Amino acid sequence: MRMRTCAGALRRCGTAFLLLPALALGAAQAPQQSAEVKETLALFISRDSTLASALEQVPGYAVFPSVIKGGVGFGAARGSGQLIEGGKAVGTTTLTQVTVGFQLGGQVYSELVIFENETTLQAFKKGNFEFAAQLSAVAAAEGASANAKFEHGVKVVTFARGGLMYEASVGGQKFGFDPY
Repeated sequence: MRMRTCAGALRRCGTAFLLLPALALGAAQAPQQSAEVKETLALFISRDSTLASALEQVPGYAVFPSVIKGGVGFGAARGSGQLIEGGKAVGTTTLTQVTVGFQLGGQVYSELVIFENETTLQAFKKGNFEFAAQLSAVAAAEGASANAKFEHGVKVVTFARGGLMYEASVGGQKFGFDPY
């Protein structure tokens, strides 16, 4: 009886041992950009044709396909996306925003955060990156990203997807990052 139990255990362990290289190869492959991220990038580029070449010139960018924002006096926004380096997804990222001031309503928008240099990108990847309240975003439109300037190593482009928000508020965005 013991002999069968040991033989069965060895077979299972041997099978698991043979599967380890296959699992390691699967884990080593870089994750792809999600379909939602690809669709959002295509949307941004369709609104601003200068954006495609601009993205090739920078070390990386974060794409947030859907950020949900709402507020009555106090406001908040939340979204998740992917960080892209060299055209490849390198991790997931989250956006959180809290605002104070006159605001009423809700909206959904997409956001593209473009990093001017490697130093700013590495600061973002440390997972505790914040924008100052003064950083302004440009709306996705033809030539808008080319005309917008980097502020503190970052350029932000947004595209409203729906909703209505009246706002005169102050707040900043905070980001988290989890590498693949």
